Amino acid sequence: MKIAVLGGDGFVGWPTCLHLSDKGHEVHIIDNLSRRWIDTELGVQSLTPMDSIQERTRIWHEETGRRIHFHLIDLAKDYDVLKNWLAEHRPDAIVHFAEQRAAPYSMKSDKHKNYTVNNNVSGTHNLLNAMVEIGLDAHLVHLGTMGVYGYSTVGAAIPEGYLPVGIETMDGETVKQDILYPANPGSIYHMTKCLDQLLFQFYAKNDQVRITDLHQGIVWGTHTEQTRVHPQLINRFDYDGDYGTVLNRFLIQAAIDFPLTVHGTGGQTRAFIHIQDSVRCIELALNETPKAGDPVRIFNQMTETHRVRDLAEMIANLTGAKIAYLPNPRKEAVENELVVKNDQFLALGLDPITLENGLLDEVMEVAKKFAYRVDRSRIPAVSAWTKDISKTVEADPEKLGLKIVS
Repeated sequence: MKIAVLGGDGFVGWPTCLHLSDKGHEVHIIDNLSRRWIDTELGVQSLTPMDSIQERTRIWHEETGRRIHFHLIDLAKDYDVLKNWLAEHRPDAIVHFAEQRAAPYSMKSDKHKNYTVNNNVSGTHNLLNAMVEIGLDAHLVHLGTMGVYGYSTVGAAIPEGYLPVGIETMDGETVKQDILYPANPGSIYHMTKCLDQLLFQFYAKNDQVRITDLHQGIVWGTHTEQTRVHPQLINRFDYDGDYGTVLNRFLIQAAIDFPLTVHGTGGQTRAFIHIQDSVRCIELALNETPKAGDPVRIFNQMTETHRVRDLAEMIANLTGAKIAYLPNPRKEAVENELVVKNDQFLALGLDPITLENGLLDEVMEVAKKFAYRVDRSRIPAVSAWTKDISKTVEADPEKLGLKIVS
């Protein structure tokens, strides 16, 4: 297939491009490189040194003989450029990663809230609008988030996108209907993903756009089979308080003898998936193409759930690291359960990678190798959800909050 990967320079986008290219697909990256500019804005760099996208794709071609093409386009701003590119190249499938992906970054300030909404929602709508305008019948696979469901406890497993309900009619009859699981976003970023869902529902119904929406858990790990091919193909590794995912952050903290930062009680339960499984799920979704007129297909892209404090204790036991309990900058439940169905990917043959010491050791090795690149002042998460919460968040990394547990 000819596949356009929007946001193909990012944390999940880059290894996905390598994986799909390795499978023989013609891969085109469309990216505005905004994630690199955000590094500059925040004054923090990827733990792993990243070459330019041009150098990355050159190395991939040199090592494998396969080409990955790069096109500098901003989905949210360059509508006509995007539309013309799609009309000229007419990809068979489009993988959409091109959104600002960090909840803390989306809550930093009014400017960051506006940027996240304008970038994410406009980009998604521009893409759908352009596909319809030029009559492009491509399968759109979108990387969403488990966060659209929220993290409240309802005492039942979260289904894959749709909730079967019974509605009482005027005649007293009960009519069954499938509705989108009630959206419950916990940040501006998560809200944009909820808005994406509504855009997808409309365009699938109104224009028969074929769409698969992947509600993904938190990604951990660094390497995939393809990123190991050459040192310059390494994936980015975020450790800072805005972009670092919780398990990867714990592992880098342990590697540099920095206390594992648990916010609040650590009773938040989250869904997780390894980066290798993430790219594999993208491939599986691409191979399961919906028909025109089908409702949006929704998969829960996760493999396991864990409480944050349990993860911290696991890493502490493995490494001898201490745990620091800090004020929680987020506005969320102190404790929550999370039971999630992921039957569809399992039925398609996904053999999940779970938290094992070997893979944790691998991430630790990467963290130790590049520990000299860490700015310790950027480790604590200090982007607060409300102005009241911001007053309680300790920004000084030398004063690690409530208590430290051995």
